[in-house]
Amino acid sequence: MRDVLRRSLRRFGYDLHRYLPVSSPDAQLQALLDGFAPDLVLDIGANTGQYGALLRRLGYTGRIVSFEPLPDAHAALVAQTAADPRWTAAPRTAIGDHDGEITINIAGNSASSSLLAMLDSHRAAAPESAYVGTATAPIARLDSIAPPLIGEARQVHVKIDTQGYEAQVLAGGADVIAAAATLQIELSLTALYAGQASHDALLADLAARGLVLWGLWPGFAEPASGRILQVDALLARPQRRPGTGRQP
Repeated sequence: MRDVLRRSLRRFGYDLHRYLPVSSPDAQLQALLDGFAPDLVLDIGANTGQYGALLRRLGYTGRIVSFEPLPDAHAALVAQTAADPRWTAAPRTAIGDHDGEITINIAGNSASSSLLAMLDSHRAAAPESAYVGTATAPIARLDSIAPPLIGEARQVHVKIDTQGYEAQVLAGGADVIAAAATLQIELSLTALYAGQASHDALLADLAARGLVLWGLWPGFAEPASGRILQVDALLARPQRRPGTGRQP
């Protein structure tokens, strides 16, 4: 019966699988949250609040602070968080490796907007992501902006989805990343933005900071070939899992 149902669903572009970390990205993230029990999530590159909304659907009830530089997306993020007293939309800002002001490229699909120039490889795979304009935004280092927001939090989960700008976020957030128990970061398996760090370089950097690769989510794919272009990586410090080692 299950195989019949699965074949029927696949004809309409859907699939059927058990809700387990091995087969579901949501279940993998939920297992990470349940295992490490973060009391604060720093959501960097929040767009309109999709990640925070996912965390709430997965049962996370702790604090979330979301950062977003695009004017329209930030306005939607503020509206999204208005009724949730434990979810804060930080003032509109990009997160990077310096404090000041920067120009961000606005993508047609909003979520692909970046501080970097988009490469043909990205536009070919997702024509709707082509840039349609620019906006000026403040930019701040995570180490400059986050400490007052972290407060007394002891188990911090950092999520970074900045469309090729991940290395700059890490460079400007050494102290915050060093204190984080877990981290989620978007990695490109092929270059999609000019000058972005490779996935190998980012994973080596995070490993040097003591973060262990915990899981991978398939992400953006090339429609014609099925080639995976981006993944999300979950990383953790195993010793920071409650009950398994020394807490900070």
